[in-house]
Amino acid sequence: MEGLHQTNLAPSLLWGEYLSPSLLNEGNCSHRPAMPLHRGEAVRMPCSAVRSVCNFQAMKANSRNNQLCNISKPTRALVQCINVSNLILPRSRNHHSCQRISTLVLSIAEKTSHSETSDGDDEGHLPTRVKKLQNAVGPNKTLFDAQARVCTGPTQTRPLDEAQAFKVLGTILQSARGELPDSEKVSHAQMGAYFGAMTLRANCFPPPTRWSEGEQKAMSTFWPALYRCLPEEVLFLADPEGTIMGGSKGPLFSGNSPPDVRLVGALREILVGGHLGHEEVVMLLKRVLPLEGPKSEVSDALLAAFLICARMNGETDRELKAYCMAFDDELGLLPVAKVKSLTHYGEPYDGNTRFFRSSLFVAAVRASYGETCLLHGVDWMPPKGGVTEEQVLKLMGAKTTLLPKEAVRFLEDKDVGFAYISQREARPSLYSLVDLREHIKKRPPIATTEKVQHYIKATGREAMVASFYHEVYEDPLLMLIRRRGVQAGLVIKGEEGALSLTTKCRSPAAVVKGKPLNYVAGFRPQHVSSAGIRNPEGVLRETFALEVNAKDYGIAPSATPRVDRSVEKNLELGMAALRGEKGPAYDRIVLNAAVTDHSLGCIGAESPLIAAERARDAIDSGRALNAMLNYIERSRSLPRKPSPSAS
Repeated sequence: MEGLHQTNLAPSLLWGEYLSPSLLNEGNCSHRPAMPLHRGEAVRMPCSAVRSVCNFQAMKANSRNNQLCNISKPTRALVQCINVSNLILPRSRNHHSCQRISTLVLSIAEKTSHSETSDGDDEGHLPTRVKKLQNAVGPNKTLFDAQARVCTGPTQTRPLDEAQAFKVLGTILQSARGELPDSEKVSHAQMGAYFGAMTLRANCFPPPTRWSEGEQKAMSTFWPALYRCLPEEVLFLADPEGTIMGGSKGPLFSGNSPPDVRLVGALREILVGGHLGHEEVVMLLKRVLPLEGPKSEVSDALLAAFLICARMNGETDRELKAYCMAFDDELGLLPVAKVKSLTHYGEPYDGNTRFFRSSLFVAAVRASYGETCLLHGVDWMPPKGGVTEEQVLKLMGAKTTLLPKEAVRFLEDKDVGFAYISQREARPSLYSLVDLREHIKKRPPIATTEKVQHYIKATGREAMVASFYHEVYEDPLLMLIRRRGVQAGLVIKGEEGALSLTTKCRSPAAVVKGKPLNYVAGFRPQHVSSAGIRNPEGVLRETFALEVNAKDYGIAPSATPRVDRSVEKNLELGMAALRGEKGPAYDRIVLNAAVTDHSLGCIGAESPLIAAERARDAIDSGRALNAMLNYIERSRSLPRKPSPSAS
């Protein structure tokens, strides 16, 4: 019981109280229509560091409220983060940079003042919209905690004990009967993810991660009542063939709409441990996406089960390729940037919750000496709901609604050299899954493949960088990068599974799970032909894998800067570093720029020390700061347009 009280699954009542006749009797099993939850409620994150300036328009309700910083009024934050009086720049550049920052701050202040009296359609606010779910209730916290334990792989799953299992099924039954308020109900997406995972475990998982005795007892007790109350698609997921609990509804169910028919067919294969072919996955995704909310023909439960169980099965290379490239043509032909090099950055879309996220500032540094960079991501993404590049850019007042063809302009601008594209604009079909992903709790296959998106081509050399945490995804990510046709690729295990390498020394007593922190692997154009691997185009490639040590780049060990979900703190650290303030954030930006340059075989980065010196010079000369300020100013000058995700 001690372990139970460390999680929300610890029952507030004895599980026996869930066995009351009123709960297990037929009761009220009607399914009342769900009230749609709207975006647009202002929320605050429980973080004193951001309360003073954060007023960001919330883009999620319920569980998102406590995870999202409020950043629609960037003026005061920008003044604090780019403290003009403390600029550390060469004397010849100091006055000009101060003037530009002051002008920028005043311009943002004017824009913010206008937005307070406008209809809220400017860049600081995303349009209020209905959630992209048929059943927009919950999500329920008790089910969330259960999903975290059972909606994972065959070695990571932690079966529920008897008390936990009774509480979970009792909560589902109460929700199905309409006995919980909408905010506490178990959504159909949660039910789908949970029962799909339970079925996959019963059918395929090894004995240690199959159903516990407590789960078996709870299911036997609750099944008769659940059978009377649950939607038929959920009953199908709980027992597709009628072999687990018995009953005819699962075997006879075929779906209530054309998209659901496809999902049911795929799930009958996946729930017994099978896999789908490339074309099957592509056709299914294109049939069910984008989601359309309450009017959608796609069942939340079936799609949630499909996504999470495909992940639990362990995706094949064919499946990952399909998830990665299914929507490459969503906006038509890829635009082309006339640049000599282009690096695509693939950070985890769900952000950082603990440590400084450096890639935006690294991109400004590399862009300032000609290594053009393209960042992509989202405003907010589960399960972590952490700090993202889009949130930081919004806090600075930059435009985050660029289409890929508009981003080309910034890549080709020699005074900028980098750009950011939101999935919301470039892949609206994939972005429509954000709400569903919140309810399934764990990461679906798309969480891996969205890091290897190819939004813009370059006339020159292209490289792609993607992060990973679980070592089983190292080779698949490199495979996907090669499939993109780029000349160099890099996968990085940074802190929080992100791209940011640390300058901190590893403790001799540290227990390493899988690949160590600061591990990088990849391929680049071959310099010594005898060690190369010939690809289909006949170009020789050099492959490598190593653990990065900051000392090799002339950087002394230092503690990792923490941001603890604060967008403002992340901006403060990054802009202080770009204005030349020495410290851990500065060193981290230099290290990550230098490692990327050297690992990808960039010209002018032939050794770690040379690469690091070039990055330092880009910061100390003020060129990197100018690139960032140019991007903010010039992106804001673009005309407004409605977001394609608004409805």
